[in-house]
Amino acid sequence: MTGDLTEAVVAAQAGDEESFRILYRSLQPGLLRYLTALVGPDAEDVASETWLQISRDLSRFTGGEFRAWAVTIARNRAMDHLRRQRRRPSLPVPVQALSDLAGDADTAERAGETIGTESALALIATLPPREAEAVLLRAVIGLDAETAGRVLGRRPGAVRTAAHRGLRRLAALLERGDAPQSSDDERVTPPRPRPTPHASRVEPADG
Repeated sequence: MTGDLTEAVVAAQAGDEESFRILYRSLQPGLLRYLTALVGPDAEDVASETWLQISRDLSRFTGGEFRAWAVTIARNRAMDHLRRQRRRPSLPVPVQALSDLAGDADTAERAGETIGTESALALIATLPPREAEAVLLRAVIGLDAETAGRVLGRRPGAVRTAAHRGLRRLAALLERGDAPQSSDDERVTPPRPRPTPHASRVEPADG
C-alpha cells in the first residue's frame, strides 16, 4: 500500500470523510472490475455492499495490505451473492477490445498497465475461473502473488502460475483476433451507509 493510501486509511479511521472518499476513488474501479468478473451485471450492487461493510469495519483494520483486506470483503460478498442466486461465477461482460497485451516474458505488474482497464474484461471472461481470478487480483487489483494467495486460499506459486497461464491465453486470443468489441464506460456512485451490521469473514477457496 502506498504512503498516501496508508495515510488515508489512518485518517479515515479517525473519521475524516475526505480520506474515506480517497480510499473509495483509489480502490473502487479495480474492485468493480473484479466483481464484474465474479457476478456480472450485479457487480455494482455487490460493490455497494462491500463499501458499506468496509465503512463499518474500518476501525477494526489493524494494518497490512489494505487492498487485500478490501478485496477479501468484496470476494466474500460476491460468494454470498452467488449462493443466494444459486449459480456459479461467470464473466459475461461485453467491453471494448484490448488493443495490445504484454508478451509472455513480461510480469503481471507490467501486463497490468494494459489489462487494468474495462477493455480487458471480455477477454478475461474467456479464461478458466482460477486463471481469471488470479489475473484480476494480480494485474487489475495489483496484489503480489503472496497477498493474492491469502485472498484466494492458495499457495503463492499456484497463483503466480495461474496468472501467467491466463496472460498467455489472453495473448493467444489477441493473436487470433478474438478480442470482443465495445461497451459503455462503467459509472459508479459511492454507497450510502446503512446501520445494519454484517460481520466480515474469509472463506477458503476451493483448491
